[in-house]
Amino acid sequence: MTVAARVDSRAVISERAALAPGVQVGAYAVVGDDVHLGENCVLHPHAVVNGPARYGRDNVFYSFCSIGGDPQDLTYHGERTRLEVGDRNAFRESVTVNRGTEKGGGVTRIGSDNLFMTAAHVAHDCQVGSRTIFANAATLAGHVTVEDHVTIGAFSAVHQFCRVGRHSYVGGFTVVTQDVPPFARVVGERDTRCYGVNTIGLERQGFPQERIEAIERAYRLLLRSKLNTTQAVEQMRAELGDFPDVAELIAFIESSERGLTK
Repeated sequence: MTVAARVDSRAVISERAALAPGVQVGAYAVVGDDVHLGENCVLHPHAVVNGPARYGRDNVFYSFCSIGGDPQDLTYHGERTRLEVGDRNAFRESVTVNRGTEKGGGVTRIGSDNLFMTAAHVAHDCQVGSRTIFANAATLAGHVTVEDHVTIGAFSAVHQFCRVGRHSYVGGFTVVTQDVPPFARVVGERDTRCYGVNTIGLERQGFPQERIEAIERAYRLLLRSKLNTTQAVEQMRAELGDFPDVAELIAFIESSERGLTK
């Protein structure tokens, strides 16, 4: 049986918003113009979702979050840009997510099954994958790409245009100014460094030991040998190129424009 949306009488809903069946909107929550909320989304009291934006199903918006707001960019002058969000994301208290800018492609994207803890921020034109965790006050500047299964620790900041590779871990209070390669463990408030492989994260994701060992061998070449990055990549390709995870790491390194966190 289809359940109609349930909206508290004290909520504010734009006439240009679309609420799918099963949506719940609490007291004093706001749903702005050109917002499409998918099935079974829940807005707790005082949550705000703006548009243009399309939110998938089963997303939960906690009190005082502000999702889909204008980009914090001095070149933005009211152009029509948007936010696209997948399914089953949790936006905890005071989380902020901004729409894109025209110069950045016009869209901020967030995948599915992500957890954004209290006061996390995703800036304009960011591209966030799925099954990520943003701890309290983790912050992305504009144009950042965060791939799947990434964890970004509390009070960490990622510089604009950086990429954070799949299955990587960024420790709390870390300042990221260069790309974080996939499978890496990166920590540092001022002298940010890569401390090898995110082994615990890979084990939790069910990586077999053979895959983890291949990634660890690749990182030993990258971080602990006396080879420069180009030489290390050549050695990886020669010794470990048949492993898909190592091939992914090589492709990431070779496509880096900001340089690599090592």
